[in-house]
Amino acid sequence: MKKKLLILFAAASVLSLNRAFAQQKPYEITVDGVKVIVQPSGNDIVEIQTIIKGGVQNYPADKAGIESLAITALTECGTLKHDKNSFKDQLDKVSAAMYGYSGKDYSVIRMNCIKSDFDVVWPLYVEAITIPKFDAKEFARIKQDAINQIKENDSQPDQAIDKYANKVAFNGRSYAEDPDGSVDVVQKFTPEEVKAYYQSILTRSRMLVVVVADLDRTKIEQEVSKLLSGIRQGAPYDLKKSFFRTYKNTFVAEQRDLATNYVEGVTSGPETGTPDFNAFNVAMRIFAQRHFLYIRTKNGLSYAPQAWFNTGTTSVAKFAVSTTQPDKYIDVFNKLVDTIKTAGFTPEEVANMKITYLTGFYYRQETNQAQANALVANEILFGNWHRSYTLVDDVKKLTVNDVNDAFRKYIGNIVWVYQGDPKKVTPANYTNGLKGPDNPVSQ
Repeated sequence: MKKKLLILFAAASVLSLNRAFAQQKPYEITVDGVKVIVQPSGNDIVEIQTIIKGGVQNYPADKAGIESLAITALTECGTLKHDKNSFKDQLDKVSAAMYGYSGKDYSVIRMNCIKSDFDVVWPLYVEAITIPKFDAKEFARIKQDAINQIKENDSQPDQAIDKYANKVAFNGRSYAEDPDGSVDVVQKFTPEEVKAYYQSILTRSRMLVVVVADLDRTKIEQEVSKLLSGIRQGAPYDLKKSFFRTYKNTFVAEQRDLATNYVEGVTSGPETGTPDFNAFNVAMRIFAQRHFLYIRTKNGLSYAPQAWFNTGTTSVAKFAVSTTQPDKYIDVFNKLVDTIKTAGFTPEEVANMKITYLTGFYYRQETNQAQANALVANEILFGNWHRSYTLVDDVKKLTVNDVNDAFRKYIGNIVWVYQGDPKKVTPANYTNGLKGPDNPVSQ
């Protein structure tokens, strides 16, 4: 009874939140050739995100990390009008936030402030984007910080195995690159080189601006036009999508002196915007629960087994564990997948996950920043920012067959990687693959 009441409460919450979002009347405008998406916020917070498309597609492997450094430098190395300390002091006076970060598909430069402080913060934001200084002293500081972070990430087994899995699975593709780069590469960058790179990608053709705030439409158009006035149009740009497929199960091991062993698998997932996408997303969330149940609860093979759908211009399903019994893990994993491919997920599992997924999605949209993030991701990856508002109806339409068919279609041949003691694993157990029907997409 309690479970039914919880589901009813969750469903009511989703419907209520969906109505609330729908009443906000988002819209898009084009300013000097750049799309601007506006979500009136209903509060006094201003969240603005300027996007530069491309991510790892913008640079070769031997320059990985250059965009991350460039985007960080915009707000950390001062501008031609303000040194770093003066720039930061003005932001601190009004408790505004401004920083940038880079990912595999795009980079973000964001600002967040109180509406009454917009006229103070916006000019600083324009400076950071259009006339960054790349001061040598401050650049040396952020470069060392980046190197320290790369070393820290490599020392974390969970992050190291995921980076290794990307390197192996996406070999020959831009997605094999880590946006943060490597120590050997990053330490060679100069402020002049990074500045020149930034200027090369700062074009209107690569840009998107998202505003979540209660600002007058005319003011938005005027201020964005000022931002763009000194930025060249650039050549037309399209972010490329690619489908990942593997034609056979593979296994690669790397010796690491670790307390336990780490395993990660990578396999196909539907591209963003395709009919299978939502169904597969739900399927992987149910699978993650079953994966946890069978790997940890029933067999005690791993403290925190994971399974997830990693979405982007190249979308894949991933599975990861830390375990002292890697051979037993793959045996349980294969049996679990075979069972699901044969019997499918239950109607109750699908119904419950649809509600859980939608409730979680909308609860995460409570801040202006989260709403902007969703609009950005849906516009860049799906080419459809409206998806932020239609997701409820789209997921509601999914049937049990839709979810089961998507799982069967994409979960098949897997690229497995391993870090730890190679003597404790039998590669053939991983390359022999699943016993059930293979992935038809990867034949």
